[in-house]
Order: sequence, then C-alpha cells, then structure tokens
Amino acid sequence: MSKILITGSAGFIGYHLAEVLLKRGENVVGIDSINDYYDPKLKYARLSNSGIEESSITWHSAVQSSKYENYKFVRMHLEDKDELFELFEKEKFDIVINLAAQAGVRYSITHPYSYLQSNLIGFINILEASRNNAIKHLVYASSSSVYGQNDKVPFSEEDRVDNPISLYAATKRSNELMAHSYSKLYNIPCTGLRFFTVYGPWGRPDMAPMLFAKAISNDNEIKVFNNGDLMRDFTFIEDIVSGTVLAADSIPQPTEESKDVPYKIYNIGCSSPVKLMDFIQEIEDALGKDAKKVFLPMQAGDVYKTYADTSKLEKEVGYKPTVSLHQGIQNFISWYTSNENPIK
Repeated sequence: MSKILITGSAGFIGYHLAEVLLKRGENVVGIDSINDYYDPKLKYARLSNSGIEESSITWHSAVQSSKYENYKFVRMHLEDKDELFELFEKEKFDIVINLAAQAGVRYSITHPYSYLQSNLIGFINILEASRNNAIKHLVYASSSSVYGQNDKVPFSEEDRVDNPISLYAATKRSNELMAHSYSKLYNIPCTGLRFFTVYGPWGRPDMAPMLFAKAISNDNEIKVFNNGDLMRDFTFIEDIVSGTVLAADSIPQPTEESKDVPYKIYNIGCSSPVKLMDFIQEIEDALGKDAKKVFLPMQAGDVYKTYADTSKLEKEVGYKPTVSLHQGIQNFISWYTSNENPIK
C-alpha cells in the first residue's frame, strides 16, 4: 500500500484515477484549486461522488472522504508553495501523480499568464517538493500537443518536439525538460505521459465530446473546424486511467539508453485515429438526434491529425486499450443523459 498524491483530483482524469487507486486500497491525498476555467459545479460533483462534500471544503485544510477512509482532499493551488511543501512534509508521499495544470490550447492564446502560473511555477514547486521529500516516483501529465505540426504519423516518442504551436504545448514540453533535469540532478524517477484526446463520463465541458453532446441535445449548432477534415486519437477514460496506473507502478530505472537518468516519456492514447465526422456520427446515433453543423476553418494553434504510437507503453508496462469508440460513446452518452451529470 502506497501513499499517493494526485494533483488535479477534481479534474476529469484525476477523479477517475483516484477512484481506481482508492478501490485498490492505496492511501490517496487529492489536491485541486477548483478554478473556474470550466463550471466548478462539475468539479464539486466529481468530488461529492468520492465522498468529499462542497460544504466541507475550505482552502488549505484536509477534508476526509465519507466514502473512502483512505482518501483526503485539500483545496490549494500548486503555486501555494508554502502550503504545498508543508503537505509533502506531513504526508510523506511515495508517489506523486501531477495532473493539475491550466489546460486548453485555445484558452492559452487569450490567457497566457494562467499557463505561466500553473504549468511552470506550479510544476517547479512539485519538483522541488519531490526533491526535498525523497519521492519514489513522480508521474506527470504532458500532452500530445507537444508534437505541434509533426507531419509524420503515428507520433513517436522519438520524434522532434521543439516546435510547439501553442503556449499550452510549450508549457507541457517545458515540464518534460524540467522533469528530466531534476531526474538527472537529484535521481528522482520521473515518468511523463503524453495524453491524447480523452473522453468519457465526467468529461471536461470545454472539450469536443461534451460540447457536441450538449449542443445536439439542446438543438443548438456545433462548430466543426477545418470543415470537418480533422482526425483525433480519441481514447476512453478507462483506458487512460489503466495506462496511468501501469506507468505509476513501473518506476523508471537508470539505463545506458537513458544515460543513467531514471526518466521515461510515453504516449498514452488509443493508437487508432478517428475522423471527426465519424465521431460526431457516433454521438448523433447515441442521442438519436442529428447535429446542426456549422463548418469553420482551422483554428489557430490546432493540428490536423493526432495519432499515438503507443508501442513503447505497451512493451514496457503492458498497456493495451480495450474500449472501442462505439462502446465508449455509448457509455459516455449514457452518463451524459443521466441524473449524475450536473451540467447537461
């Protein structure tokens, strides 16, 4: 049994990851700032589903879950350095899984300073706290956006990633470089996960699956960028969490190939790109309604195709996505139309 910190535990992936680890019997502490990048109602509902009630949450104070005796939650920013360091010293974490970040490619164009604070200053605080508290393994979220306008597909961990086309991507690539330097300097085992497009129950309302489901349900128009000529490596949340757990359990060792640095980078996706129009069709079929589509040109900072080569993650930790697009969309829409969804 390990003591695990999950940052961003009120978020989409963080919530699902916490549930899996808690049911496995791990001791979990979650932290999240519960910011208003998207409707906090959804974040509070996720927490409530894990036994953390909104009425009990205050800044920098631990709240015990009423559902899991092995779960505590603390509301804080990663930038709250003193409080974060105090939490690390008190809890003596074995593993840190850093999912907290200011997300979104398009939002980074209009709100650049949010990314500086959370994704860079917040991340250096995580690295410093890990260095000073003998963390056994730091796992952190990177993003497929680091591949920029890479023309070669599928995207491989060996590809060049020094040409980001959004500030969000630049901060995620910076995280990889920062983590590598700390891994080298202080021998901290670090694993970076380049997440591809994730969807499923409790998903983010700023992402296409939720935007499409909401608009179609309410007979509103959906925006279809690049006139629908886009492909995405859509990956169901269960597969993403499964891969994250496998990666967390597999602590990197110094090797000759890694120049004696205990450091790994993995793609984590479905390795099966889907045409955007086919994805929309699956949502239409699941809802039993046609979408009112507005076709638009490519958005600034966007890419035509994402396609993960996940062979490294499969070979080294045993990852294998199993949920088909059809089944995943059925599961997602079943949740979306249920009373569990607080923002439909």
